[in-house]
Amino acid sequence: METISAEDMKIADENSEYLGVPRSLLMENAGRGILENIIKRKKVTDSNIVIFSGTGNNGGDGFVAARHLASVGAKVHLILIGDPAKIRTPESRQNWKALEKMELTIEKILISDTSDFEKIQNIVKNADVLIDAMLGTGITGRIREPFSTAIDLFNTSEAFKIAIDVPTGLDPESGQIQDKVVKADVTVTFHKAKPGLIDKDCTGELEIWPIGIPPEAEIIAGPGDVKSVVKRRDPYSHKGDFGKVLVIGGSKYYSGAPALAALAALRTGVDLVIVTPPAKIAQVIRGYSPDLIVRELPGEVLNKEALPILRNLIQDWATGIVVGPGLGLDEETRETLPKIFQLIKEKDLPLLVDADALKILANERKTLYGTKTVLTPHQGEFLQLTGEKLPPPSKLKDRMKMVEDWAKELGVTILLKAHEDIISDGKRTKINTTGNPGMSVGGTGDVLSGICAAFLSQGYKPCRAAVAAAFINGIAGDLAVEKKGFHITATDLITLIPETIKVYES
Repeated sequence: METISAEDMKIADENSEYLGVPRSLLMENAGRGILENIIKRKKVTDSNIVIFSGTGNNGGDGFVAARHLASVGAKVHLILIGDPAKIRTPESRQNWKALEKMELTIEKILISDTSDFEKIQNIVKNADVLIDAMLGTGITGRIREPFSTAIDLFNTSEAFKIAIDVPTGLDPESGQIQDKVVKADVTVTFHKAKPGLIDKDCTGELEIWPIGIPPEAEIIAGPGDVKSVVKRRDPYSHKGDFGKVLVIGGSKYYSGAPALAALAALRTGVDLVIVTPPAKIAQVIRGYSPDLIVRELPGEVLNKEALPILRNLIQDWATGIVVGPGLGLDEETRETLPKIFQLIKEKDLPLLVDADALKILANERKTLYGTKTVLTPHQGEFLQLTGEKLPPPSKLKDRMKMVEDWAKELGVTILLKAHEDIISDGKRTKINTTGNPGMSVGGTGDVLSGICAAFLSQGYKPCRAAVAAAFINGIAGDLAVEKKGFHITATDLITLIPETIKVYES
């Protein structure tokens, strides 16, 4: 049975809106699906149907179900556990407002604490059907009151019981029951099954109900992917809580690339970035911005004399690393880079490999197998890395399949930079359609590296970080072109990263 995690389901919901299918429509279809599933199994007209709802989206599905059930003649009692003023999403609030106006056909009872359950004892006792729309996938830890008492009351009833999406109390990922759980006769879950529902007695019969989520919502990068990696900031946060990125790059040939990656990481929200260029260009990089911390390395290019400095930074400081921007391909660099990869592997740090580092990695392409690594090749670098030429852009599915196969073969995440970026960890594959031809200007790939490294350094999984980074990089590029036309530079993208991310923060 195909499954979807609660996090990926949340992303698909958000991305559906991005693709033109509003979340309000998905909620409407979910609520309608509950009616259809009751009709399949029970008499609805004149039946006493009691719905236990929370204040989240699961409760919103219950609100919609209440309206549909009332419309076909059911005697509906909606029990809201919580404060109506704290209903969390616009879709749920909209549907609650509709119920408030249905004074003749739906009885609404508010539960604020455990003492309020006395007034619904008889309603539950006389129910023909009970519907659980309390928490769904929103469970975290032990069940708090008044939900704990609500579960007990729900389970004592002899009525036919339906759980919406996930029985309250069941962890949707692991299937574990932390405390107590609703015991349903039927669980109607939406789009795809959540992993924790499989082979669980408390789910009863498992019904998977389509609600109109486009398949592309799981394939195309969108706002949901960004929201999944925007780390919330606690008021008591400290410097370093939001990542520390080490940029290993630059050479006597190139100074801008590592600086662009570093500045992009900072603009994405990382607390600290250290750039480690050769001494030859260190002062140049310092001059780009006072925000950059520069630790110069001996020589004109990366060489073995740099290893003691880098070892300390890798072992004792960094939470994420970028290797490659402006690195050059001197023999000394080729000999030193594998030793750096080994240090990173020993520390099990997330890593982004770009530019010249990809060319060096091609000699031992499985060096990073099984690590938390993102490779960001363009088409030519992909050929150097794999020895295989990508199919033409017109054969997008074939390109996606090749990237996925090589990600699996190399044991890493690959972010192929192209007109449609392709991101795969060998298990899942997504595409990003943001961006424009103006981004062919040099340095935009370094910006992408910095954005992705920021998310990696904050602990997000490589594929998730790469998908979000590709989307943000492309949107920043689109904004830049909208403001300036096709006359942009990579630094224009960097200045627009905060504006881009802010839109998706919530």
